[in-house]
Amino acid sequence: MSALLPFDDAFARLLSHADTLPGTETIDTMNADGRVLARALVSSLDVPPWDNAQMDGYAVRAADLAANPDTVFPVSQRIPAGHQGQPLQPGTAARIFTGAALPPGADAVVMQEEVEAGLPLPGAEGTGVRFRVQPASGAWVRRRAEDIAAGSTVLAEGTRLTPAAVGLAASIGAATLEVHRRPRVACFFTGDELVMPGQPLPAGGIYNSNRFVLNALLRRLGCEVLDLGIVPDSREATRQALREAAEGADLIISAGGVSVGEEDHVRPAVEAEGQIDLWRVAIKPGRPLAYGRVGRHGPEGARAAVPGSFAHFIGLPGNPVSAYVTFLLFVRPFVLRLQGIQTVEPQAVTLISGFDWTNPDRRREFLRAVHLPDGRLGLFRQQGSAVLTSAVRGARPHRQSARPDHPAGRCGALPVLCRAAELNHEHRTAVLCQPARTSGTGLRAPGAAG
Repeated sequence: MSALLPFDDAFARLLSHADTLPGTETIDTMNADGRVLARALVSSLDVPPWDNAQMDGYAVRAADLAANPDTVFPVSQRIPAGHQGQPLQPGTAARIFTGAALPPGADAVVMQEEVEAGLPLPGAEGTGVRFRVQPASGAWVRRRAEDIAAGSTVLAEGTRLTPAAVGLAASIGAATLEVHRRPRVACFFTGDELVMPGQPLPAGGIYNSNRFVLNALLRRLGCEVLDLGIVPDSREATRQALREAAEGADLIISAGGVSVGEEDHVRPAVEAEGQIDLWRVAIKPGRPLAYGRVGRHGPEGARAAVPGSFAHFIGLPGNPVSAYVTFLLFVRPFVLRLQGIQTVEPQAVTLISGFDWTNPDRRREFLRAVHLPDGRLGLFRQQGSAVLTSAVRGARPHRQSARPDHPAGRCGALPVLCRAAELNHEHRTAVLCQPARTSGTGLRAPGAAG
């Protein structure tokens, strides 16, 4: 039996195989949320394209107000947003509205709350305004190009687009964007005990939760999912599923059947259809993780001997929490790398723990914990690899926390990397494992969207 691979070694070896998929496409910016830029976006214009008003008020020459602080100024023009004003004559003011371009000659805006309007003009007909403040040049003015300068890179290649990023692209007039193609991911789930929700549950059966979890996670990552469903526990059925998946997918993911039991057929099936490059990682949960490649067949069943003639394969454990955690730690970074994103490593944040871990395993352990109302981390009381509630519910370290309105009861459970040597009475620290912020959304937990 092969030795367990340390977590860091397994992670590095896995990512070494994750080259960006070939092929890009140009899509409407309106439909680009969640996609990954294949080409840096460079602005062809300044944003804002002109000096404009930050507030509703009056555009003025700051020097005029400094020289004549108590003067009633005539209002020479009215400038709504979207309209171009005339040059501002000395000793006059222009009524201006938020977003409107400053007229030539104006260099400041006085907001309307600081203005007395409707005052008689000395020696002239009509009314004017008096200003209660003396603005500095540039007051309440958005300067041209203060956000974006023409020729600057707005979004780098490899950026995973968020709603804000899509809006930023639109703000410089980008109607289309060149993005990497979506990874095509095939999934299947092994186990004669698996039953789909909606069907009667026979003796010895369990409902297939992994199918729902993995499909949702993959779709949130922007993948095209080919769901092959439940595969019977047999070597030939598993090989057939692998062959079918390899023909249409860039990546194949299985859940279950990847360990060493007599009914675990995934590893020998992959070896028969391709090769296993990585197997068994020193982590808990999720030890029987596997990576390999499955060959594609030619039109007559012969193995195609051309570049790209294989599909990547990642075999996940069958226990729901094991599948969930290993997906977040290994599959998610792998899929992001396939899409052209380079920074994919989980980030570590040191926090105060509200618990001790007195019986550490030699493997790297990933415990489910939550943020408590006092800012510490609380440990979910059941850490079994089949306890999927530990990935959803908040920890309940005290009986009163069971109330649905208790703050701890509303927290989502977070996979936490607990370095046992640091979990002691003196320091009481833990390390929260977060995904790399590839989407710019400030995700707090590896199970969150994106």
